[in-house]
Amino acid sequence: MPDEPTRMSREDLADEAGTALPPKEVLSLLDLNVDADIALDLAAPIDLAVAANANVAAPIDAAASANILSALSNAASMADQDASINQIISGEATAEAPQTSSIDQSNDAPEPVEPAVVPALPTDPADALSGGLLDLNVDLSLDADIAAPIAGAVAANANVAAPIDAAVAANIGAIGSEAVAVADQDVVINQELNDVEANATADQDSTITQ
Repeated sequence: MPDEPTRMSREDLADEAGTALPPKEVLSLLDLNVDADIALDLAAPIDLAVAANANVAAPIDAAASANILSALSNAASMADQDASINQIISGEATAEAPQTSSIDQSNDAPEPVEPAVVPALPTDPADALSGGLLDLNVDLSLDADIAAPIAGAVAANANVAAPIDAAVAANIGAIGSEAVAVADQDVVINQELNDVEANATADQDSTITQ
């Protein structure tokens, strides 16, 4: 026969200690505090010059005929193009991009960061549960100076000619039909560059203090 359980006396109950949990709104797993002080100085002066002498000619001639799902039909297309293009450039293309920049980024100084304070570990179990399991305090101070002066110059002399001649004829699903396409192109292109000069100068003088 197993032993009957013994009843606890008042002294035994008094020896038992218990700790009440804090309220739900007080209990937190993570307590994070971040203080960020960021100072950025950005400077990017850009200077660009473009000069060009250009002659562009693009005569286009097109013709299209089609018979679709038709019987005993005739589709004819003819594109006849006669073009005479004379392009002469005599001149000078000059692009100058002088850039003088003085950038001073030496006045800003980050605020001093106070040393982190490590809280003392609680000795009372009730105090250990009153706050978060992880208490993190971060102080960040960042000061960045960025400067990117850019200077560019482009000069060009160009002659462009693109004559296009096209003819399209089609019979689709037709019986006894005839499709004729004729594309006749006669083009005379004369392109001359006489005593032309293309000069591109990008002069950059930058003084940067960071």
